[in-house]
Amino acid sequence: MTKIKAFKAVVYNQKKIKSISKVVCPPYDVISPLQQKAYHNSDPHNFLHILLAKDIKGSNKYKRAAKIFKQWQSEKVLIREDKPAVYFYSQEYKVDGKKKTRYGFLALLRLGEKKSDVYAHENTRKAAKEDRFSLIKEVKANLSPIFIIFPDKKRIINQLSKKCPKSLKPFISVTDKETTNHKLWRLDSPELLTSIVDKMNKEDFFIADGHHRYEVACNYRDLMRQKLGSQIKDDRFNYLLAYFTNTDPEGLSIFPIHRLIKLSKSFELNLFLRDLNKYFKVIPVNGKKKLFTMLNKAGKGEHLFGMYYNKRYWLLALKDLKVLDRIISDKPVEYRRLDVSILHYLVISDILGFGLEDKESIVFSPHENDLIKKADGENEAVAFFLNPVKMEQIMSLSLKGEKMPPKSTYFYPKVLSGLVINKLE
Repeated sequence: MTKIKAFKAVVYNQKKIKSISKVVCPPYDVISPLQQKAYHNSDPHNFLHILLAKDIKGSNKYKRAAKIFKQWQSEKVLIREDKPAVYFYSQEYKVDGKKKTRYGFLALLRLGEKKSDVYAHENTRKAAKEDRFSLIKEVKANLSPIFIIFPDKKRIINQLSKKCPKSLKPFISVTDKETTNHKLWRLDSPELLTSIVDKMNKEDFFIADGHHRYEVACNYRDLMRQKLGSQIKDDRFNYLLAYFTNTDPEGLSIFPIHRLIKLSKSFELNLFLRDLNKYFKVIPVNGKKKLFTMLNKAGKGEHLFGMYYNKRYWLLALKDLKVLDRIISDKPVEYRRLDVSILHYLVISDILGFGLEDKESIVFSPHENDLIKKADGENEAVAFFLNPVKMEQIMSLSLKGEKMPPKSTYFYPKVLSGLVINKLE
């Protein structure tokens, strides 16, 4: 029973689609309503017409997405590859002006029968799972890969990164709206595929992005087992489209996801600052640039948060880490040491009184400027800024079967949707 396998991908027909950049898109869960409209209007064959169809009164968007998927295949806009393959994938991008390259590959991941088969680190939300489950039941395909990180004990990524760019021409090369250059190489040599599959059988897999899609794929597999029983001819429903990359810090970037809290009209800043002093040193800071410089520098050894309210900035430095041992004693120490846990339990829950699942009052974004702008536009709102979670924390918690609060990590850059599709039918 292999952990991964090659597959015959459904791809855009480049004889008909001359500019792949116009039809691919980011994952559905990072697209705002405004961006959704822009992608829909950008090209009649943009993949978002299937991945995230418009809400139209009196029309089932999931059935409409399935109809479009079938139509594009019949029109040869989307075609199926002749041979099973694994797709090597490079992403060249910049962070703070520094050039970085992340390497990985796209293949099928075997769905786990038990939790230890694939390790997850974030809790999921019911509404998002219901949405993706409705879509997969109609489209019968994995439209976007989930994002898997693995230790890479056999240095597979390193070996492929030396081989592919030098000896093979990429069959897709596209630059996205954030100026990240994406290149894809098709690997279909039987000997190479056997080698990759064999080496990956000894790896541990950690979900970085796509927790909802993974759980939905497991639910869909279970549904098909119930429906078809002994009629299932193969194990296609046991696999899910996935992107695999290693823990190389030179290519892997993890950003924090910041929080904005919508406050009541009765909010009093002085009372709030007094309550914060129970747990934090509250330090006024002159301007955004200084705040983030201090946050990045001191955050390597301390538990710090940035705060913005009514055109003013503060740095919050935790006074005593042991307070978390009392407040969240039912969680392992690794969970209690997460900045996102400290912020959620001490500030958002204990002081402000919001539930951690309060979708109406809590706004998430990896972009601090977005939250500052939103805070300025609200009658009453406070924004909190975090340092990123470390890869070691993610793996340590995952191995213990523990999950972080929702929206704890933002892996960058995102893997594009529409490059390859895994058809289940």
